Amino acid sequence: MRAKREYRDRESTEVAVLDALVDRTDDGMTVFELRAAVEVDIDELEMALSTLKEDGLITVESGTSETVIKPDDRVVPETPTDEDEAQTIGDWIRERLPF
Repeated sequence: MRAKREYRDRESTEVAVLDALVDRTDDGMTVFELRAAVEVDIDELEMALSTLKEDGLITVESGTSETVIKPDDRVVPETPTDEDEAQTIGDWIRERLPF
């Protein structure tokens, strides 16, 4: 599943983080899981997480054994198919061509 369209005009790493988190909305993800899902170096991931946290698009829950990151509710689409079907040709091109 993908994050809502209004949150897709961000840096590519931030969008990839949001998409990965939206896929695991209920459970959330650890930093290690995010790093594996997004496939960027730790510094780039750290900058993206910092920006998303400042903008209020993610929440960080610290438990006794691990820290879990979850997307804010406003980032998660109501139905999974609504956002996928609403993809514009510009979105499609942007995802496939390296800019």
